[in-house]
Amino acid sequence: MANGIHTLEVWGDLACFTRPEMKVERFSYPVITPSAARGIFDAIYWDGIREKQGRESVMRPYFHWQVMRIEVLEMPRYIALRRNEVKDKVPAERTLKAWMEGREQPQPIWADGGKDELGTDQKGRTQRQTMALKNVRYRLTAQIVPKPGFAHDYGKFNSQFERRAKQGKCFQQPYFGCREFPAFFEYVESPGANIQPPAALDQHLGFMLYDVFDLSKDAVKGNETPFITLFDAHIRNGVLEVPPFDSAAVKKPGRP
Repeated sequence: MANGIHTLEVWGDLACFTRPEMKVERFSYPVITPSAARGIFDAIYWDGIREKQGRESVMRPYFHWQVMRIEVLEMPRYIALRRNEVKDKVPAERTLKAWMEGREQPQPIWADGGKDELGTDQKGRTQRQTMALKNVRYRLTAQIVPKPGFAHDYGKFNSQFERRAKQGKCFQQPYFGCREFPAFFEYVESPGANIQPPAALDQHLGFMLYDVFDLSKDAVKGNETPFITLFDAHIRNGVLEVPPFDSAAVKKPGRP
């Protein structure tokens, strides 16, 4: 760790980083997105405090992960998959809470048939085509960006992440875009000459998904609406340099 900068080498058998313009069928970007890379760091270590604001409960994170660099260690290779996907959505948080407390009877989401077969109001499942990646490997570099208003020891946060990553600990299994595509990771202590060099890949990806949440917000509600941001992505010699979230290079939607 140097100046709070951490590097992970991550790999897996399958990955799918869906392009947002593909509405029905999943078609993956050729490389991992900054949003998916941030999710891997979050799965290893994330911290915050839950507070009451009026009648709502919000989570105030102490920091967010800023992905700085993505190194592609294996050339992108696609594989076509056909999967069964559930068309129903998980109910609202208050309904889930009522189920957990026994105040209402839980209603399962069935994934073994269509609407006619189930005989319920559920939409059932549907088959979707997926163009995924196979045998992926990346080296991700990120750092902790503290949120304003907290006087915490960020050196302690960095130490906790380093300890957890070295021991292979995580509070949920990291994944590559979809939860059925698990990601495995290893902490890179001192990147040097003995590490695997990036793949010989040069490609202009155009506008690429940066993230689906507003990383500048100090609090996160349970029903957070998407906040899609984009950036002009260039892979040069197998390296994708990621601009800071608050920079002009990241295209953000207008705020009301």
